[in-house]
Amino acid sequence: MSSWHHGGRQVACEHGPLPATIDRPLPMLPLRLDRTDPRPLGTQLADQVRRLVLDGVLARGDRMPATRRLAADLGVSRSVVEQAFDQLLAEGWLEARQGAGTWIAGGTAAPPAAPARRRSAGRERELVMLDAGTPWIDPRHQAVWRRAWREVSVATPPRGYDDARGLPELRALLADRLGRTRGVVVDADRVRLTGGTGAGLRNLLAVLPPGAVAVEDPGYRAAVATVGEAGRAVRDLPALAPVTDLAGCAAAYVTPAHQHPLGRVLPAADRLTLLATARRDGALVVEDDYDSEFRYDVAPVPALAALDREQVAYLGTASKAILPSLRLGWSVVPDRLLDRYDAHRGLTHDVPPWPVQRALVTLLRDGYVDAVVRSARRVYAERAPRVVAALSPYAELAGPVAGMYSTWLLPHARAVRARAAAEEAGFRVNLLRDYCRSAVLSGLVVGFGGPTDAELDRALEVLAGSLSSPARRS
Repeated sequence: MSSWHHGGRQVACEHGPLPATIDRPLPMLPLRLDRTDPRPLGTQLADQVRRLVLDGVLARGDRMPATRRLAADLGVSRSVVEQAFDQLLAEGWLEARQGAGTWIAGGTAAPPAAPARRRSAGRERELVMLDAGTPWIDPRHQAVWRRAWREVSVATPPRGYDDARGLPELRALLADRLGRTRGVVVDADRVRLTGGTGAGLRNLLAVLPPGAVAVEDPGYRAAVATVGEAGRAVRDLPALAPVTDLAGCAAAYVTPAHQHPLGRVLPAADRLTLLATARRDGALVVEDDYDSEFRYDVAPVPALAALDREQVAYLGTASKAILPSLRLGWSVVPDRLLDRYDAHRGLTHDVPPWPVQRALVTLLRDGYVDAVVRSARRVYAERAPRVVAALSPYAELAGPVAGMYSTWLLPHARAVRARAAAEEAGFRVNLLRDYCRSAVLSGLVVGFGGPTDAELDRALEVLAGSLSSPARRS
């Protein structure tokens, strides 16, 4: 008679060897839930399972106990265990096999891109990025992701250079999505595919009349660099003030749905003021709608382009909802610029690769993008209060917490000290001052999309510990 441990119970098998579905015996699980801990029981359980995997107590191929049995062993309701398993499945720590239970995941359960890591100068180890641009990707939707690339592999590519406007089927899907989620009602014939928002901005700058470009301050650093590389002057646009003067500017680059990096939604009155100012001064408004779908405090705010399509050029991106390394975006350009815009792109062939466009057709058509957005919104909504609880005793929020990051105001010296402590512990956070040009603001920009839950909790512990400690005197 053979036996094995299963969820803390020793089970006898009267018929010889272990069942074929058990890859290796599951050890006794040292799980303990503390009802005095302010964290939910499901969160505690998920944290402990992650730690068991990281410590090597649980290995790939181990089968987890059934939720009902584990709940009975721990003395909790089954919903607590199901909540923990759902979170671990979403993060890729566990995988469900139809008809065979839940297992510690193997390599096939990894998401399309692992959480961002960056090597620190002079260090061999990699840092976990807590930045404003790394999204959380739900690994449970991998089947559609793989199907998209299988379809690419059997599709017939264009014989020569593909249409500079983008695949017609993809433009139609994006036009439908823009109308449904952003209030931008537009024909597919007006949508253009780009290599991300940077490429969309660069192509717009090439067809605008001479003049400076106003960019929010603090604001998106890549936009500032793109404007400078186009040979145009950058005019600082105070991010929290109404825009009343664009004289001499060819364009104004703004992030009205979720100001980057302060997080504010541009108020309705300021939206109307911006549009009126742009009309009066002959400036194009360039709207970067980079993460508007991830609001969880209120419904997503309609795009500025929904108010005036002829005064606003709209830029969208797949980076936050699907994968940053796709390098794919889309633009809706005012009709008066469209012919010049198309002619310029036809000359430069500055369009995203055909295979990437073809894959996005499947991802949109088969519901992958909607499913990933919904999953990520739930994860961000759960993580945001943890970030606020950890940091609010020591810093002031710069704006509403939405999307995958939050921005905190505090003295620059304290922010630098907290960033150094985080880096020493293996994490990278950005300084608010690095987003400023003439604005006098300081603090931290803390992202929570890329790390795992365990990594995020550890990073918040380090940041809070540094901010709560008195400054050292030299």
